[in-house]
Amino acid sequence: MTTTTAAVSTPQPAGRPLWRRLIGFNLLAAVILGVGGYYLGWFIGHQISGKSFAYQENSSENDVALLLAYVFGVVGFLIGLGFANYPVSRMLGRPASLREKEEEGVGRYFGLCTDHKVVGIQYLLGIGLFFFIGGVNAMLIRTELLHQTPQFVGPGQYISLVGMHGTMMMGMMTSGILGPFANYFVPILIGARRMAFPRIEALTFWLLMAAGFILTSTIFFGGFPTGWTGYEPLNDQAVMGMDSYIIFFALVGLSMCLLGLNMLATIITMRAPGLTWSRLPIFVWSVLATAVLMVLAAPMLVATLIMAALDRTIDTSFFIPGGGGSSYLFENLFWFFGHPEVYILALPGFGIVLELLPVFTRKPLWGYRLAISGMLGVSLLSFFVWQHHLFVSGINADLRPFYMLSTEIISIPTGFIFLCAMGTLWKARSTLSVPMLFCLAWVFNFLIGGLSGVFVSDAPSDTGTHGSFFTMAHFHYTIMGGLIFTFFAAIYYWVPKMTGLRFNERLAKLHFWLMFIAFNATFMPLFALGLKGQPRRVSEYASNLHALNVWVSISAFVLGISMLIFIVNTVYSMIFARVAAEQNPWRSKSIEWQIPHPVPVNNFEQIPVFDSDPYDYGVPLTVAGTQPASAGT
Repeated sequence: MTTTTAAVSTPQPAGRPLWRRLIGFNLLAAVILGVGGYYLGWFIGHQISGKSFAYQENSSENDVALLLAYVFGVVGFLIGLGFANYPVSRMLGRPASLREKEEEGVGRYFGLCTDHKVVGIQYLLGIGLFFFIGGVNAMLIRTELLHQTPQFVGPGQYISLVGMHGTMMMGMMTSGILGPFANYFVPILIGARRMAFPRIEALTFWLLMAAGFILTSTIFFGGFPTGWTGYEPLNDQAVMGMDSYIIFFALVGLSMCLLGLNMLATIITMRAPGLTWSRLPIFVWSVLATAVLMVLAAPMLVATLIMAALDRTIDTSFFIPGGGGSSYLFENLFWFFGHPEVYILALPGFGIVLELLPVFTRKPLWGYRLAISGMLGVSLLSFFVWQHHLFVSGINADLRPFYMLSTEIISIPTGFIFLCAMGTLWKARSTLSVPMLFCLAWVFNFLIGGLSGVFVSDAPSDTGTHGSFFTMAHFHYTIMGGLIFTFFAAIYYWVPKMTGLRFNERLAKLHFWLMFIAFNATFMPLFALGLKGQPRRVSEYASNLHALNVWVSISAFVLGISMLIFIVNTVYSMIFARVAAEQNPWRSKSIEWQIPHPVPVNNFEQIPVFDSDPYDYGVPLTVAGTQPASAGT
């Protein structure tokens, strides 16, 4: 990459007096105000509904109180973090800065900070925590399925466990790549100093963290019986734990919408001179396509959940047949969000694979424009396929051919992306570093997910596989085999830049091989279990399926051990401070590797000017004008 520079002034954040830093809002204040807001909302809810304040274990359900408690708790939590400071200061006529805690050491990671790099690392740690919780739930599920009949937990607790696992994974991992990696690197990749809306960027993270803890609290209110989809009429009939689900996904939807809006504004309006659309890194294109889906699909989820909450609290009948509503309407509204959601998870993984392959093959990305058209095509067509989830749910039979066709058509732009990956690998002398291994694993896993998707996208075969372990296997190959493997590829590739640490190579390769083998040993047999008739979300099964279930459970435990190896590697690298010895260990030509670590607050002393393609491997590397700002952070 060859760049020249355009000089611009660099505004410096104003320092804050010591006394303000000591008494200023922080995470502890946020927790205190959050708990206070929770009990205030609980009290108001009981007064509104005419019930006593004290909650008794055997008292009747009070959804109004719990929903208001969550809402007031989140508002108090955000105020405690300092999100009200700026608007209040402006209303009072006081000078207020957009820059929050950008030069305050380790403490900036535990509160509101408007440095996009800090927010990226916050996302990485926060999502990692809830990914671990979701993984523990998966281990508990497979422990139950070691037996033909319920032994570990009862059927009711089992379905709640399944619902928590699926909801946690689907909700938190919507931002699994855009949260840590797009927030951190997109401004750098486009030559900008920050995101377009820094406070909104920070808000998206803290909304997601509040949502995660709210979902976890569902265990105190009886859980929910719907799985991750929240279907009516079970939604309306469920105990108070269902309210945790509603608020969780509503906050996730709000976070997604704001994150997508911020990404769109940043990429469209803040690109450096010379960075035309045809020079935009392919990872940034994948973020752009994902952001479009977030902005268009997430509001549908939030609106649907608001209607469900009103049905549960003030006796509206949006989805209640007895009052003139329709539970089938809920399914349509949910999946109008739910299927674009699948591509919100998958598209960033496409971008990571195509971004990393040129680095490790030392070749230009094959079919750059074809890959872009594939991503934009997937983004567009994802809104035309949602009713293939409803083939066995009362859909008009005359509509089935259209949704079968649209589902098959979406495989064309997806195939473009796959072809671009294959073309880049063709005749390449690849370096099999750990990030590259995870990218190659994506190729295999996503191929299996795509081929198995043919069976669940066509109405005749879906009639026999819908709701079975076959569908679950397909889904995990598509999402976990795609998103999670690329998530780890990004961790091993970019975390050395983000933190300065290098993972132990042997432990990293052990993590990869154990994860790859155990993943396939876990989910490949589920295709057979599904074809043999084992349904999802049921803890009891026929005796002839016992041996295969035991195999799957043991493989899942090994998969869990592979994640523990990653944690051990992370802790080992942190303790022994394996600082990256090389400035650019992967010999990448991408701009983020041309600036030193630690990356300064303002990224660049001068805005770079781009005048070459992003993947010109084979051309000698010359970089000029990407000098960092003098502030070290």
